[in-house]
Amino acid sequence: MGQDQGSGSTSIGAERAETPEQLRDDIERTRQNLGDTVAALADKTDVKTRAKERVAEVKQNVTGKREQVMGRARESTPEGAGAAATQIKGKAQENPIPAAAVAAFVGGFIAGRISRR
Repeated sequence: MGQDQGSGSTSIGAERAETPEQLRDDIERTRQNLGDTVAALADKTDVKTRAKERVAEVKQNVTGKREQVMGRARESTPEGAGAAATQIKGKAQENPIPAAAVAAFVGGFIAGRISRR
């Protein structure tokens, strides 16, 4: 296979008898593939663009994490603050005199700080 039976030499053109149009099409496809390959390599070696893409990716990750943490904080704070307020209110109703004394002390402390200014 690939050899001319009569002369014993290899014949490349005999196996693939292509017309000039087929050769042109083949050359054009090869050029297109080569151009695509060069463009892909140029994109990979463009350090500035790669750095910008990485920065954008990190920003997106940080924004996602921040939103996740803020969402957790919003979810837990009202419950925690509400529970603490309910607990303080219950203690104040159980012990009205000590609660009044603490409120008077805090009020006096705040009034003193304001008057010094």
